[in-house]
Amino acid sequence: MDKDTFDRGLEIRKSVLGKEFVERSISSADEFNKPMQELVTEYCWGAVWGREELPHKTRSMLNLAMLSALNRPHELKMHIRGALRNGVTKAEIREIFLQVAIYCGVPAGVDSFRSAQEIFKEEGG
Repeated sequence: MDKDTFDRGLEIRKSVLGKEFVERSISSADEFNKPMQELVTEYCWGAVWGREELPHKTRSMLNLAMLSALNRPHELKMHIRGALRNGVTKAEIREIFLQVAIYCGVPAGVDSFRSAQEIFKEEGG
């Protein structure tokens, strides 16, 4: 593991997903899933999210579309929260999920809207 990439990834991961969430995920990792937490932090958050060619807002928008298309509701909800932290507006999230509905199927869009409404309600908006 590259410590600098991991540390950069940990910082970005906390800023996008929330410090408490990330610290809970890492501290609750056991022998089985600790390597996955390290992999995700170093490569996903450090090596990719740490690149400067795309702003975090754009990366969040891409993630919303991809996770919706892949039908990954748990990850989608987590990234909706992150997208809001990265400045993605509710209107932009709506437009992303409308696009998903057309290109990936209405059920994917409907589920994504449902997930977003759940998160908006939890976040007070």
